[in-house]
Amino acid sequence: MNEEKYLRLEIVVKGLVQGVSFRIYTKRKAISLGLTGYVKNLSNGDVEVVAEGKRNQLLQLIKWLRKSGSPASNVTDVIIEWSEKLTNFTSFRVAF
Repeated sequence: MNEEKYLRLEIVVKGLVQGVSFRIYTKRKAISLGLTGYVKNLSNGDVEVVAEGKRNQLLQLIKWLRKSGSPASNVTDVIIEWSEKLTNFTSFRVAF
């Protein structure tokens, strides 16, 4: 897979990920990686992350989500779906 090609990731993060500043930490990490998209809480207690960027940057985000998140979080699963369909976001934000 071409490392320079822009791709889209749709991720659902499960575990203790709401009420622990998970979204703001994810936003900071995504911005530091040069990604665009959003992070938002889901009504079932999970967090959704939609990110677009280069494959290598997206892989770094996945690795970070699996082991880091926010200091108080406890991630139990990360469900990932890759796509080539881009929305072409202009920034990375916390969505509500």
